[in-house]
Amino acid sequence: MKPLTLSDSSSSAQIWNSAPQLDNIPVINTLSLVPAGARAVVIAPHPGDEVVTCGGLLQLLSSLGHPLQLLSITDGSASHPGSRQWSEKRLSVFRPQESVEALRRLGLPMHSLKWVRGGFTDNALCEQQAQVTEFISRYLRPGDVVFSTWRGDGNDDHEAVGRASAQAAEQTGATFHDVPVWAWHWPERDQQLIPWERARKLRLDTWTVARKSHATHAYASQLKGEPAIGIAPMLPPVILERMRLPYEIVFV
Repeated sequence: MKPLTLSDSSSSAQIWNSAPQLDNIPVINTLSLVPAGARAVVIAPHPGDEVVTCGGLLQLLSSLGHPLQLLSITDGSASHPGSRQWSEKRLSVFRPQESVEALRRLGLPMHSLKWVRGGFTDNALCEQQAQVTEFISRYLRPGDVVFSTWRGDGNDDHEAVGRASAQAAEQTGATFHDVPVWAWHWPERDQQLIPWERARKLRLDTWTVARKSHATHAYASQLKGEPAIGIAPMLPPVILERMRLPYEIVFV
């Protein structure tokens, strides 16, 4: 995940907490998104994106016994450039450990979960998109349902992985769905940039939301910034607040 460049005040009018279209998004159920017996593949540009994008969906699919495949494209080790406390070397070890704890908090079966780390360099995925596409393609098969960050999300790494995931899915006969992350925190005036006609709402119950929120807090390295060197929290309060919404939205 990358720090928000927009206002991160929870009281500001952002798309997620002010756009009237949110109330009218058609509801979709888990079976409609991932048919019975199909494998779901969640592709995260950075550690934590798998929880922020679809931590609720992962829980629902796991409870239904769907096979799951997680791909972590980077280790997120460049999230604190110039930091002594969170050097790249430390983060390359620490952030994957945070993901293990987050997935445990979601209640996923860690003993049987298929999880592959790509080891690509974050902040440089646009330049590596062809290689990322090739990497993803190795782990997809016909009939998979793939979820990754929206190709128009406003973050270079998110968009590059979204494009790579969509291309790999097309090449292998899988189905691809975008999941917006940063876009929800654009100013309300930008709501017309959201493809509302593609949006579908997956409802989450109270316990599913609580586990997702708890999992998000496993990313200790991302909860606090370092103002002295100009680093903002990668998970500011506004994102933590949005994690408590009783639904997730995907683009179909």
